[in-house]
Amino acid sequence: MTYGLFVVVSFCKNGILLGTQHTGTNAQFCIQHLIRKLGSEHYIGQRALLSVCQRVLVLAERLLFSDPFDDAFTDMHECMFIMIQLIEFLVTDYLLGWSKAEDFDNTLLEDWVTSIIQARKALELLESRNGLYVLYMDRVTGELAKQASGVSCLQKLKPDIFNSLYR
Repeated sequence: MTYGLFVVVSFCKNGILLGTQHTGTNAQFCIQHLIRKLGSEHYIGQRALLSVCQRVLVLAERLLFSDPFDDAFTDMHECMFIMIQLIEFLVTDYLLGWSKAEDFDNTLLEDWVTSIIQARKALELLESRNGLYVLYMDRVTGELAKQASGVSCLQKLKPDIFNSLYR
């Protein structure tokens, strides 16, 4: 379990999921698939989700201040979509299963739900460059809000966090 989390954090920190290393789309999809499979375990999945959301925040800031004609911009752009898709996969595939685990960490739940909301707000700043980022994150937050009705631990979130899902 710990090794899986190490793999996720390594990929996120080493730039592979930041678009800073040219790894090719196939490699990024393989990494996404690996993290998605490792994410089935709630301990790894929640932490991977939090880590990827934080990477979206960092990448959104980099995209905001980068030159769209720079060669690295295309890699960062592709990476952003892959990370948003990974967030969506983890939420839709595993949230219900994670919530049924006996040792489910509600504090971590609040952290990654807040992180998803912050990522969406960060992507709003990029809407003039690419409105698809916001549309995709709206889809993720919409799915999260939809699943909130079926997951009792999501309904126990702090009211301000829970309400921000519906904005």
